[in-house]
Amino acid sequence: MSDALHCPAVLIAAPASGQGKTTVTAALARLHRNQGRKVRVFKCGPDFLDPMILERASGAPVYQLDLWMVGEQESRRLLWEAAAEADLILIEGVMGLFDGTPSSADLARHFGVPVLAVIDGTAMAQTFGALALGLARYQPDLPFAGVLANRVGTLRHAQLLEGSLTEGLRWYGGLSRETGIELPSRHLGLVQASELNDLDARLDAAAAALGASCDAALPPAVRFAAPTERAIEPLLQGVRIAVARDEAFAFTYGANLDLLRAMGAQLAFFSPLHDASLPDADSLYLPGGYPELHHQALASNTPMLEAIRAHHHAGKPLLAECGGMLYLLEALTDVGGERAELLGLLAGEAVMQKRLAALALQAVELPEGTLRGHTYHHSLTSTELEPIARGQSPNGGRGAEAVYRHGRLTASYVHFYFASNPQASAALLCP
Repeated sequence: MSDALHCPAVLIAAPASGQGKTTVTAALARLHRNQGRKVRVFKCGPDFLDPMILERASGAPVYQLDLWMVGEQESRRLLWEAAAEADLILIEGVMGLFDGTPSSADLARHFGVPVLAVIDGTAMAQTFGALALGLARYQPDLPFAGVLANRVGTLRHAQLLEGSLTEGLRWYGGLSRETGIELPSRHLGLVQASELNDLDARLDAAAAALGASCDAALPPAVRFAAPTERAIEPLLQGVRIAVARDEAFAFTYGANLDLLRAMGAQLAFFSPLHDASLPDADSLYLPGGYPELHHQALASNTPMLEAIRAHHHAGKPLLAECGGMLYLLEALTDVGGERAELLGLLAGEAVMQKRLAALALQAVELPEGTLRGHTYHHSLTSTELEPIARGQSPNGGRGAEAVYRHGRLTASYVHFYFASNPQASAALLCP
């Protein structure tokens, strides 16, 4: 393995969720990309929606970094590979800077990436400086780049916020609270990038607004140590895997698909919403997404329902995660009370809730081995099926998610991170 590499990098964090980290990260990525720089963006912790936006902003794939789910060595490898090609690395944090175990601060400290704190400046003046100082000094060994204000009002407001900074904290600029810059959201987070017809215009507007308030200078270079060599066995050599991908099923980690290909699999994407048949495939992967927004259309696509049932009845492998599992149930009812009958390959029904039902990292001991991942859903499932395993949260988070098995079908609310155990992942999908 080659030597360490150097690349300018910051981790964009905030005092809490909802401060606008994704908007700011996307604006920074588009600003530097528009200046001709190669930008690589990462997302700290489990998330599917933010990376969709960040990929559009940067023009490059976005992967997860997480000391527990992804692991230290895999996170190190991803950063090192990015440093080899990028002019700038941006990492969007998760929740508040110090929230969770491991936290965004833990990741920043571990890899020596300085923190750029994003603070919502709405209804705030000089207290902005106190909050910034607290974030910078709360953990003395935390590398800290500076602070950026989000949702700033007038020029005078921005000057007040900047003037409140003490002890040499660097001002990275301010992003206006103008509508048209902020990204819309729904119950699982941001609206999917593919649903925003004006996304590029929003990103360019945010980049221009940010560029007008800061000098867009690169942060200092960070040293990224070389990872240890990893050998990937061809455990799925020649295996054809059909992967659902459309408006209803879009929650896939790019790293998962990369690993399947690296193990020799051939991936064929299809739409349970729009296609009438499955691709020629040995195995089937139904990831999560928003089936509850499309359950009537899914129910009315009878040829696809029959094709998936035939795949299962032929004894072929089928892995379904979260929304993919809801599709396998007998019926799904949305928050408005509309019920649709779906595949019926798993006994039971699901009902959407207005409130969050579960959010937690998960480690699941399957017969094939232990896989790590996370759960995040608003539905409740009622079934008399006995699970073959239940997840455990490493930090006491809610959710001990059940994993169900019926023949070669494996289904759960858990979104698995395949690289946490490539052998177990391959076993779930190998004929």
